[in-house]
Amino acid sequence: MKVDDLVDLAARNLRESSLRNSLTTLGIGVGVASLVAMLSLGIGLQRLADRRLARSGLFDTIVVTSGRSLRGFGRAENRDQTPPAESRPLDEQARLEMARLPNVLEAVPDLRFASQILYEGKPHLTMVAGVPPSARDKDAFQSMQGKFFSSDTADEAILQIQFADELLGIRPALGESSSLLNGQTQTLVGKELTLRYPERFAAGASDRLPVSSNPQSPLGEHSGAAFSVVEREKKLRIVGVTDQDPEGLRGVSRARMFVPLQMAENLHVMLPSGLRDGEPDFSNTPAYPSLSVRVRSPNQVDSVQEAIRKMGFNTFSILDATRGLRRFFAVLDLFLGIFGSFALAVAALGIVNTLVMAILERRREIGIMKAIGASDGDVKKLFLAEAAVMGLVGGALGVGLGWAIGRVINLGTNFYLRRQNLPPENLWAVPWWLVGGAIGFAIVISMISGLYPAARAAKLDPVQALRYE
Repeated sequence: MKVDDLVDLAARNLRESSLRNSLTTLGIGVGVASLVAMLSLGIGLQRLADRRLARSGLFDTIVVTSGRSLRGFGRAENRDQTPPAESRPLDEQARLEMARLPNVLEAVPDLRFASQILYEGKPHLTMVAGVPPSARDKDAFQSMQGKFFSSDTADEAILQIQFADELLGIRPALGESSSLLNGQTQTLVGKELTLRYPERFAAGASDRLPVSSNPQSPLGEHSGAAFSVVEREKKLRIVGVTDQDPEGLRGVSRARMFVPLQMAENLHVMLPSGLRDGEPDFSNTPAYPSLSVRVRSPNQVDSVQEAIRKMGFNTFSILDATRGLRRFFAVLDLFLGIFGSFALAVAALGIVNTLVMAILERRREIGIMKAIGASDGDVKKLFLAEAAVMGLVGGALGVGLGWAIGRVINLGTNFYLRRQNLPPENLWAVPWWLVGGAIGFAIVISMISGLYPAARAAKLDPVQALRYE
């Protein structure tokens, strides 16, 4: 039987029982819609997580620490690894070498220190961190009140909203972490505060000390190198307040006030890591506690990590931690697909029922076809073609219905987020491969469902079929 004749016969047969075939096709559409809606939700959630982590700079960032850091002493040591006491310090020279590695955009030192802040005569303790100019593109600094730093050496500060509440004397209600950005927090922008910090002086730099500074006695000495620590004060102007946490993964050590990185380096603050990690060099260019190396793409993270390890440093990337997250989303998509396929399985039973009923109604027609020369294979092809057409139409209908369901869910979610003063999000995604895969899956399931009715129709005896009334 020619393909044209096969298509014409299948279309005619489907039109004759239009109501029953339409309901069967609608069942396929509902099954495909549930499958598409669930998978698009899983894909959307995964893309949302990827976007958030990518825009936070975590996916393309490598944290580098020295082998002599005390933070690594509790780990199992590799016999081939250099002993911690002999490890290379993470100093400015090492930072410049990493910045020159292929595919590296920048190597930023992690400068953070506990400090006392004076605002309107009242002292406040908080953690201060230096922020590079590239942080301007982070979400936390894009949706804040005020503006980003005017330069990398400006005497300016950006406050996290929890610290802003503290400066304003606002105590959040029980169960609330902080207030929202409002007119009160806006009043802080443009105000001045005083930063008190411990400045470090290396041996031989005592001529820089003013007579009134009253330096403390040297806290340590190594191979003739000594250092002194003097309390300093610096006036800073508040230029912004953010209600997001740029360093949410740092736990208790995260900063609540941010200053330009170069300005923080110029302060020569005595960092706790200088004593904690046993660094022998207390010059005006001390070793850093850690570095954040940003690469061009997450695809180059592994190669850059390997190059840094060969330099003798420890590395960590959020990609190491997110492999479990990616496995979670893969399992989530699998389970959503399985549950979404249940409705399609019910629709497959509808196809079987429809085609079996068609055999009973068309026994005489099948007998005539076989009597005039149609083979068993031609009869099978006819029924499989009818099942495939129902799968094609139902799959296309289901994709459109699933897309509409996703749009409604997304609109409803964004309406709720707006009422909670939160930015809108796109929680679903229907990529082209899902559209094609859903329609193809519907066709395959429909044809599999039509195998039994087709085989049953092909086995009909033409003599008995012609006698059937």
